[in-house]
Amino acid sequence: MIRKELLKELMVTFQSSLPVELINRKVDLASGTGKIVSVSGVRRSGKSAALMLAMNKLLVDGVKKEYILFLNFDDERLQFEKNEFDLILQSYQELYPDIQLKDVYVFFDEIQMNDGWEQFVRRVYDQHTKHIFITGSNSKMLSSEIATSLRGRTLQYEIFPLSFAEYCRFRNLETDVYITSVRAKIISAFYDFLQFGGFPEVALMNHEHFEQILQEYYFVMLYKDLVERYEIKNVAAVKYFIRRLLSNITKPTSVNKIYNELKSQGVLVGKNTLYELVEYLEAIYLFMPLFKFEPSLVKQNSSDKKYYVIDNGFRRALLQTVNDDNGILLENMVYLWLRSSCDKNMGIYYFKGKKECDFVITSGTKVTKLIQVCWDISETATLKREMAGLLEASEQLNCAELTLITADREDTLEHSGKVIHVVPAWKIMVCT
Repeated sequence: MIRKELLKELMVTFQSSLPVELINRKVDLASGTGKIVSVSGVRRSGKSAALMLAMNKLLVDGVKKEYILFLNFDDERLQFEKNEFDLILQSYQELYPDIQLKDVYVFFDEIQMNDGWEQFVRRVYDQHTKHIFITGSNSKMLSSEIATSLRGRTLQYEIFPLSFAEYCRFRNLETDVYITSVRAKIISAFYDFLQFGGFPEVALMNHEHFEQILQEYYFVMLYKDLVERYEIKNVAAVKYFIRRLLSNITKPTSVNKIYNELKSQGVLVGKNTLYELVEYLEAIYLFMPLFKFEPSLVKQNSSDKKYYVIDNGFRRALLQTVNDDNGILLENMVYLWLRSSCDKNMGIYYFKGKKECDFVITSGTKVTKLIQVCWDISETATLKREMAGLLEASEQLNCAELTLITADREDTLEHSGKVIHVVPAWKIMVCT
């Protein structure tokens, strides 16, 4: 049973730590909207920091720290039964009997760790305070529960590992690309970011022990978020499946093919189990899917998806690669940049006809931009291949906004009456 004294201790101890010294991130959580602010994202990406930045802002605006109620449900001591949630409010009111709950700012971190949380949050919202912030590391759980109990009451945010612009800020780098000495440091940081990824802790530690750090993140996600949460028995099959996806990122992936591989190796796992596993991996933000662009929704859903991993560092740490394919890492980086920076009404797909185009960007039903990614286009044959994919997609999808993202080349190319903007990844990403 949860003890009130423990809850009081956690509340007061946290309040005494405010304000928290943090580096600002791109995400700025809105307050005073009358909505529940919901924040989801992979573990250790900075969701808790986003909450604390919001608290710092409240303090600057004159809110006293006693009016801030924060609990982190990832604490193993906070395992609530459904009938125990009200102890939170009781404990707070015993601490501060003169403060009205309607004026309190409630922050619940990793709330999905407890079943029945959605009914409690809805009751707090309906009966007590409109100032509620929640985070979770499982997008499917949060979205499904928000869609039912909390429908119409939320503002939803996603937190990703650091963008390249944020990474430069965490490394104390200037980002004026027109100063020669600064530009050289940016490009050097870009190569680090490509290989080590953007988890805040890794960046702040200057990549020391990055493999151990990311492997620890992975094991927590594997056992706590997957095996325990979804009661998975065949852990060996899960590990193989994850490594298989990691080795195949940026390419169309057939779950049926992986099922047959496992079957041929004598690993007993159901095909439907693998399809469920894909959904779980998407839910915990380890992998993100990319659908093929099709005018028909049925064809779109039946086509093989591409998968991208949430952070480049995971691929290197988990596959133990040293001389990795920079082209794969660059495309994964571009996908994450697009995924985190696109507006909610924008879609991201890939195109496959006779040739391929890596990214199709849409706004509503209109294709607005086509993006091809290639590490090095110095070889004529390589440039010709990449341009062919862009040009075919341009003709098929009636889009003239064409971009080719490379490691370091910047140029403007013309072909068949089309203009292709060639831009280096470090330059386009450091400014957004």
